[in-house]
Amino acid sequence: MSTPATHDAWAVAEMSAAETRSANRLTILWVVVMLALAPILVLLGMTMRGAQANLLPMLAAERFYSILTLHGLGMVGVWFVAAMAGTCAVLRKYVRLHLWANWTAFLGTLVGVVLLIVATLIGKYGAGWYFLYPLAITPKGVWQAWTTYTFLSAITVLGVAWTVWSIDALWGIARRYSLPAALSWHYITGKKGPEVPPFILIVTVSLIANLTGLISAVVMLALYALELAGITDVSDALVMKNLVFLFGHIVVNVTLYLGVGLLYELLPEYADRPWKNNRWVAIAWNIVLVLIFTAYFHHLYMDFVQIRVLHLIGQVSSYGLALPSAVVSIYGTLALVWRARMRWSMASLLMYCGVVGWCVGGIGALIDSTIAVNVKFHNTLWVPAHFHTYFLVGVVLMILGGVFHLSDKLSGLPENLRRSRWCTAMIVVGGYGFVLMFYLGGAMSIPRRYAQYHELISTGTLLAGTALVFITVLLIGLLMYIWETGLRCAVALKKV
Repeated sequence: MSTPATHDAWAVAEMSAAETRSANRLTILWVVVMLALAPILVLLGMTMRGAQANLLPMLAAERFYSILTLHGLGMVGVWFVAAMAGTCAVLRKYVRLHLWANWTAFLGTLVGVVLLIVATLIGKYGAGWYFLYPLAITPKGVWQAWTTYTFLSAITVLGVAWTVWSIDALWGIARRYSLPAALSWHYITGKKGPEVPPFILIVTVSLIANLTGLISAVVMLALYALELAGITDVSDALVMKNLVFLFGHIVVNVTLYLGVGLLYELLPEYADRPWKNNRWVAIAWNIVLVLIFTAYFHHLYMDFVQIRVLHLIGQVSSYGLALPSAVVSIYGTLALVWRARMRWSMASLLMYCGVVGWCVGGIGALIDSTIAVNVKFHNTLWVPAHFHTYFLVGVVLMILGGVFHLSDKLSGLPENLRRSRWCTAMIVVGGYGFVLMFYLGGAMSIPRRYAQYHELISTGTLLAGTALVFITVLLIGLLMYIWETGLRCAVALKKV
């Protein structure tokens, strides 16, 4: 593959020193927001498990479900913007990005978060992150109409801000490479074209998918607005459910893929080996781009009125998505690290452990995406088990590793490797112990989304209490990470 000489100087020529400093400041602000919100959202999760362990018997059901809504949407949102912020910080090495788009996303995220907090913690909005029709707009007296409007406004603001951000990043990539080149089609066909780093390929796939998911959210919100305005009734709950799960499935998976993109780009620095693009990498990620739009059907197996062939497509697509990740990315990581002179710092440890969590969680997801198994596991704790695994001890660790790498580079502070290893160990051990209680609960058919188990499900109470011990260990490790990364952000802000 040949690389035009103009490409190497393109990003540098387009970005002044002042713009670089401003971009670095904004990256640090994103990190600060992540560091501030992450432990709060962990505490909300601990509150729910504490209620299920009967340690908080006074927590009313409506309060539990409002916390569940904030925790679910908050976690997905925080790690999505963290992944996007880290991705954009690295992407500036290759393409021109507009700072105003990043600021739009930052300010929009802050406004959306405030609206979401008001709707859930003050208005007691408790329809869940999935806010299914018609529950989302017919609360039956649990919350008032203004709460519904506030919640849907929060989703709208966040969606608009993230759409602007995604379009700008994709536009920057298209300007330099063209979309067919960025998708590495010339690697597949064997034709001549620019050298495209795997990072660019993965980010391009992620952004195209993300914009499609956001479009589905726009359609869904427009239908809600028409009904709330009294113009028309939606009446088709299955259409609304398909839209919300297409949106939610894509946003969660895009967050994962952006984390994997950071892994492709940053881990080679610690292995002192390149991670080159090739035909198989290109084929794998183009398969991901196709299957991500159909795999979400595995969320709707219980909807017997759905066309049956869509369920089959969901299972086949879910299995198909596992092949590119397992064969290319996971084995690629193992090959990169094998017999390399690895520098095992906080960043490289977290990213590598994130790949392991992705693999373990992916196996749990494959089991759950099998129709014959899903019939038994769908409404049990197995579901939060697998997505907490690939999210909490998977993509979150990749993002934490990438964020630490960026803050470390900007600050130049020396790293205490012993403290870094203790921090990583506590996050990993606490995380796996926490999700293990979910898996055990799922295997025992303990239902999910119960505010309290009481004496009817005593095993669920015991597992929830044990999970609290492990999540406390994780929280201590996370606070250690926040301390280390926060120091670096403070130093970096003075430098830039």
